[in-house]
Amino acid sequence: MNKLRVLSNLQSQKVVAVIRTDTVDQAVKVADACISGGMKAIELTYSIPHVEEAVEILNKKYVDDQEVTVGVGTVLDAYTARQAIFAGASFIVGPSFDAETAKLCNLYQVPYMPGCLTVTEIKEAMEAGADVVKIFPGSNVSPGFLKAVHAPIPQANMMPTGGVSLDNMVEWFKNGAVAVGIGGNLVAPAKTGDYGKITELAKQYVEKVKEASV
Repeated sequence: MNKLRVLSNLQSQKVVAVIRTDTVDQAVKVADACISGGMKAIELTYSIPHVEEAVEILNKKYVDDQEVTVGVGTVLDAYTARQAIFAGASFIVGPSFDAETAKLCNLYQVPYMPGCLTVTEIKEAMEAGADVVKIFPGSNVSPGFLKAVHAPIPQANMMPTGGVSLDNMVEWFKNGAVAVGIGGNLVAPAKTGDYGKITELAKQYVEKVKEASV
């Protein structure tokens, strides 16, 4: 039932920290900072060298915290998805949709969140069993795009990523986002080693979620 727990956590927390760093050590420190700030859904991108090590470290560290959910992003194919799943990834995210990856994730009962940017892509991803569709890059559309998609496809669970900020996050939720992915501006302080700033930003995003839920 791990898949149900992952989707439940995503639905309740509504924010995913998208972590893209140069090293495993840096990735773990950023994840720790995000979790300390209340952002407990963590996506580690495959651009991190040896990212599987970071997944294993975080899963061991937070084994007793059922709210912490560690997944892997920037997954382009089923082979990479399988590596991530066997390393302990609780969900798989891709910048685009891949049918073979969808089949693999369905087989192992791991949520798959492929990147889509058109109604056709969203429909194809949902037909293949995608539980949540990542709207990527979110900066290419406005929050109103979600509302427009929901007119013909009200059952679509969409998670915009890229271009989501503290300034516009509430608008994304008002227009129907089930969750949002937060990357660049959240992780940026890691370049100067200011992990306390990341925790502070994570707290601000968590507060914005509460504001959007009012």
